[in-house]
Amino acid sequence: MEQGRSPRTIEAYSRDLLGYEEFISTRDHDVFSATSEDIEQYILFLRSTGKAAKSVARSFAAIRMLHRYLSDESIRTDNPASSVDGVKVPSGIPKALSEDDIDRLLSSVGGVDSFALRDRALLEFLYATGARISEVCGLSLGDIDMESGLVRLFGKGSKERVVPFGSLAAKAMQEWLSPGGRGMLVPQQWARRDFADAVFLGARGTRLSRQAAWGIVRKYAQRAGLTEDLSPHVLRHSCATHMLVHGADLRIVQELLGHASVSTTQVYTKVDNEILFAMYAQSHPRARLGS
Repeated sequence: MEQGRSPRTIEAYSRDLLGYEEFISTRDHDVFSATSEDIEQYILFLRSTGKAAKSVARSFAAIRMLHRYLSDESIRTDNPASSVDGVKVPSGIPKALSEDDIDRLLSSVGGVDSFALRDRALLEFLYATGARISEVCGLSLGDIDMESGLVRLFGKGSKERVVPFGSLAAKAMQEWLSPGGRGMLVPQQWARRDFADAVFLGARGTRLSRQAAWGIVRKYAQRAGLTEDLSPHVLRHSCATHMLVHGADLRIVQELLGHASVSTTQVYTKVDNEILFAMYAQSHPRARLGS
């Protein structure tokens, strides 16, 4: 909490530490007597259960912070985590959709009922802003300036940033925020005061959940004939990759995505070969000679 972590991150760290505590108790130790070997064995145990490297690294980060705290507060005179090697996480390249696939996905939303207007606005907005799904589901009406085409997003650690969105997303949002869109899902009485300010609403007039948003993305991905298991984060990857392919500055994309470090954004420069080759064919003056 002192570091400004999100409630979900705190919840995840809590689970990690409970699992660690349970494991070392089987070795007749607790957090006050745990050794470096206990920590190393716990990491091996997590790996043996098939945990992803990223999950193991997060667990170790929580353990390391716990023992640093115990040491800093003089609750323990030593820090057994300090001599344990870190967990390496392979640097995966985010998978982005091609621009044609994005067009197919966004064009797959048919109809003019309130749910269709909401779903179209959600997909357009995710791709236009590169926002995280948690940021979009947490949007309030006061966060959007439709006249200027700007939105205020609250990222990890409640860090605030202002992001623009283009004309197509603005048109979709305008239609959704009309009486025939969002207005049709407004209940006679709000279950919670917070729901009244939510930009995206669920069927019962509640704030749209992350799970429901995932379902919307997957529904239209299937309708568009995209066989891959798509998540809202793929639209974030696609936004960043396409901007860089079309010449956007890395620092600008970093600001747009809300990355604390530019090194996080640099992974998007390793664009998918299919996108790279397609852009080469379109932009190089001699690429199509002789074809």
